[in-house]
Amino acid sequence: MKFTISPQAQTWYRENLDLRPGDGLHFYGKVYGKTNVHDGFSLAFLIEKPRNPYYELQIDDISYFFTDNDVWFFKYYDLQIDYDAKSDSPIYTFVPEA
Repeated sequence: MKFTISPQAQTWYRENLDLRPGDGLHFYGKVYGKTNVHDGFSLAFLIEKPRNPYYELQIDDISYFFTDNDVWFFKYYDLQIDYDAKSDSPIYTFVPEA
């Protein structure tokens, strides 16, 4: 259960969400939608500082994380976050945990 975030996706988050050093991006599963491995649930995020994250990846002093309450959504998978220039947005792919 880990994240990888491409440099292009990091730039998109910083520029479009106005993230600054010390900020955090909390990823979680929400009802409705789907991912490549979830049916009926999709990925969402909130800008908030981490408080006891279950998993945290820090890049350029920005925390990308999920909490204990989110483990069910990420369990058995790693999340790869990349950037799609055509849609000008991040793309999310879940892959089996290594």
